Amino acid sequence: MNFIVGLGNPGQQYNNTYHNLGFMALDWLTNDEETWQNNKKFNGLVYKAKKINYLKPQTFMNNSGQSVVAALSYFKLLPKSWGMIKKKNVDLTDVLTVIHDDVDIPLGKIKIADNSSSGGHRGVESIIRHLKTKNFIRIRIGVKIDTSYAIPTEKFVLQKIPQPLLDQIKTAWQKMEPEIKEKIGL
Repeated sequence: MNFIVGLGNPGQQYNNTYHNLGFMALDWLTNDEETWQNNKKFNGLVYKAKKINYLKPQTFMNNSGQSVVAALSYFKLLPKSWGMIKKKNVDLTDVLTVIHDDVDIPLGKIKIADNSSSGGHRGVESIIRHLKTKNFIRIRIGVKIDTSYAIPTEKFVLQKIPQPLLDQIKTAWQKMEPEIKEKIGL
């Protein structure tokens, strides 16, 4: 069983913002924006397809780790050292992928990394803090534009993405999608 987590903030006011690119990427991967189920145990929206669970934490970005740990714990996918798993050693890079925006990568670029630091992304920091490891796959969607440094990062990432830039990001995603799917086992 794999978990693919898209990071974002719940609520209509955050739709189509830079910080919600993780949520949007899950909609692109699943080709579905409608049939997500609210799961109170995980405090997130879940979409199931074969052996993959897609998760949109509803904890707000800075507390994403709470939802991720709850989901992994429920399915007994946490590392053996936590004493919460019946299977032998589980490598989180085999079961967990996190998709999020990244202000340090130019808009239209997508990078795949594993076992890397948060890079200052608070949602990723929360996941690392709650899991006590950085050993998972990250798909980083670049949002850096010339004007992104003219305002504080916290304000920039909550701005609506202009449609031409959103089209550019989606085109970059479509070009990378075969590589992304291969890396995460889809």
